[in-house]
Amino acid sequence: AIPVRSSRLPLLSDAMPAPAHLFPLIRNCEISRICSTVCYCHHKHLCCLSSHFAHSHFRYAPQKKFAALCRPKENFNHFIHVRDYASTPQRFYLTPPQVNSILKANEYSFKVPEFDGKNVSSVLGFDSNQLPANAPIEDRRSAATCLQTRGMLLGVFDGHAGCACAQAVSERLFYYIAVSLLPHETLLEIENAVESGRALLPILQWHKHPNDYFSKEASKLYFNSLRTYWQELIDLNSGETTDVKEALINAFKRLDNDISLEAQVGDPNSFLNYLVLRVAFSGATACVAHVDGVDLHIANTGDSRAMLGVQEEDGSWSAVNLSYDHNAQNEHEVERVKMEHPKSEEKSLVKQDRLLGLLMPFRAFGDVKFKWSIELQKRVVESGPDQLNDNEYTKFIPPNYHTPPYLTAEPEVIYHKLRPQDKFLVLATDGLWETMHRQDVARIVGEYLTGVHHQQPIAVGGYKVTLGQMHGLLTERRARISSVFEDQNAATHLIRHAVGNNEFGTVDHERLSKMLSLPEELARMYRDDITIIVVQFNSHVIGACQNEEL
Repeated sequence: AIPVRSSRLPLLSDAMPAPAHLFPLIRNCEISRICSTVCYCHHKHLCCLSSHFAHSHFRYAPQKKFAALCRPKENFNHFIHVRDYASTPQRFYLTPPQVNSILKANEYSFKVPEFDGKNVSSVLGFDSNQLPANAPIEDRRSAATCLQTRGMLLGVFDGHAGCACAQAVSERLFYYIAVSLLPHETLLEIENAVESGRALLPILQWHKHPNDYFSKEASKLYFNSLRTYWQELIDLNSGETTDVKEALINAFKRLDNDISLEAQVGDPNSFLNYLVLRVAFSGATACVAHVDGVDLHIANTGDSRAMLGVQEEDGSWSAVNLSYDHNAQNEHEVERVKMEHPKSEEKSLVKQDRLLGLLMPFRAFGDVKFKWSIELQKRVVESGPDQLNDNEYTKFIPPNYHTPPYLTAEPEVIYHKLRPQDKFLVLATDGLWETMHRQDVARIVGEYLTGVHHQQPIAVGGYKVTLGQMHGLLTERRARISSVFEDQNAATHLIRHAVGNNEFGTVDHERLSKMLSLPEELARMYRDDITIIVVQFNSHVIGACQNEEL
C-alpha cells in the first residue's frame, strides 16, 4: 500500500514549521537536538525568523524592501571566516554517519520488473533523493507506471513563493498525462464506471517515498476536475491515435487552466478555498519524462533540466541536454516573450534577467499574478479569506503590467530515440545545475553506476599539489573503496558531490559537514533545494528493439 499523508499543515502557511511526520528532514535548528554533540547555532534569531518571504524571493522579489534577500550566493569561505569572530571559538562538525543520515533521509529506489505483463521494459529502475535548503522544502518529485497504456512517468517540480503549487502539480499532472494518452474506449469505460458507481480501472501505479504525500482533503476536488477533462476528451473524440507530444502539451496546459479556474470559483469549504488560492498564487516549474520502450519524451516548463548520460566507445562519459531552460539566459525564450506583447513593452518585459523584473523562470504552473488581469486579481483577493487579503505578496501587482498573461505553463517537448549507449537519464531541479556542470554530472553518475570510480587517475585541474596533498587524496580514495562509497543510491551520490566537492572534484567531508550544518535561514543563501531522479536504462532491451527495426 502506498502511504498517503495529509498536507493540511504545510500547505496552510510556509511560515509554519513542517510537521515532523511529514518532513523528517534534519533541519539545522534541530541538529543540536538530534545530534546533541555535533552542532551549535550562532545568532539564534536568524534561525527563528518567519520564513515565508525569505524562502520565496530568490526566484520572485516583489518589493524593494525584500531585494536584499535576492543577493547571489556568497563565497562559502567568507561565511566560515565571519564565524571565526563568534563568541564561541569551537567548531563542531557532523561525523560521517551523521552526514549520511541527513543525505539519505529522503532517498528512494525502485527496480522495474524486466517484464511487466505487457512488454519488456527499457528501464532497469531509478533512484531519487531530495536535500532541502528551504524549510519546508519547496521541491517535489513523482514517479509512476502507466497501467492502461505503456510507459513510465517521472518528474521533478521546483516550487517558488511557497510549496503549495509544486505539491498540487506533483499529485495531479501525471493523471492528466495518463488520461490524455488513453484511447477513447478506455475513457468511456472509466466514465461508465463512475456513472454506475463501479470500481475504477487503476490508471497509475505510484512509486513514492513515504514522505511524498497526497492531499486527502483536496482529492475529491482534484478528481472532479480530472473527470471534467476526460469527459471533454470523450466529446472531442477524433478517432485518431493519441500523439505523446500532443498529450503532454495538452495535459500541462489543462492542469494549469484548472488550477486557475479552481481559484476563481472558490470552494464553500474554507480550508479548500484557501488551499486552491495558495496553489494558484504560488508557482512551480516541471520537468517530466515519459519513457516507453526506446521512445523518450521530455516535457519541460521552467528551469529544471533533463540530461542523458552517454557512454562512448572508449568508456568515457558525455552529457546530452534534453531540455532548455526557460529563463533570460535562453535567447529564444526572451524573443518568444517579446513577440507575445506590444513593442512598447519591450524594455520592461525582462529586467535584471527576470520576467517583469521579478520572476526568474519564464514558464511555470500557477503564478496567477503574471496571468490574470488586474481586475480579476483584485476581485479574487478581496473576496478571499482574510489570510489572503492580509498578505502583501498576493495584493502586490507587478510593475508595467499591461497585457497579461505574461507567463505560460505550456511545455517544450523534446523527443529522443534511445540507443544502447544511452545509459541513464538525470532529471533535477536547478539546485543541482547551479552547483555542477552537466559533464561532471554525467561522469560522476556514469562512474558510480559502472563501478569504475576507483580506477580513474586523480585529476588536479592545473592546481599545484604538494606531496602531502596528493597523499591525502589517495588516502581519501582508499577510504572510499573500503566503505563502498557509502551510497547505494545514485541520486544520493550525486547530492554528496554537489554539496561537498572541493576544487579537485572529490568530496571533502569537512566542507560537506559545514554545508549541512548551516542554519536553515543561511542555507538558502548558499544553495537551493536539490531534487534528483536518476533513471537507469536497460541497454540489452534497447539494443534488441533496435535490431528488430533493422
